[in-house]
Amino acid sequence: MIAPAATGSIEVAATAQAVYDLVTDLGTLSEIAAETSAIRWQSGSSAARGAVFRGTNRNGWRRWTTTCTVTDAEPGRCFGFDVRHTVLAIAHWQYAIEPTDDGCRVTESMWDRRPGWVKVPGKYVTGIHDRIGTNTANIEATLLRLKARAEA
Repeated sequence: MIAPAATGSIEVAATAQAVYDLVTDLGTLSEIAAETSAIRWQSGSSAARGAVFRGTNRNGWRRWTTTCTVTDAEPGRCFGFDVRHTVLAIAHWQYAIEPTDDGCRVTESMWDRRPGWVKVPGKYVTGIHDRIGTNTANIEATLLRLKARAEA
């Protein structure tokens, strides 16, 4: 796999399983993820490979939805999903969790899978003109919220 377009890591003073449980709980994920306002299961009801969920995202007054298919669901280790809008591949997101002596290290990564021709209209739909820069900042914010939630 090629390098992610945006990524960030954080040390969390909680077990890898506790962090995995947080990122795979869609209610929690929608609260801590920077652009997401709601997530609900479409097919399946928990993090399992092949399960599908629908996300509603926001940037100011702009709103859009995506459909996500779980690709990785390894308890305490990894949660990943492919993101589509209609039939278009948009991204792959992954939370990799590694145990450490004091808890775990969480790395959130995003691989941009948008076709080139969709990037310009996407700027107007989402209001985000620097998708990679925005995702990098959003990953940092999401990881800080995850850390606060996990360590509370």
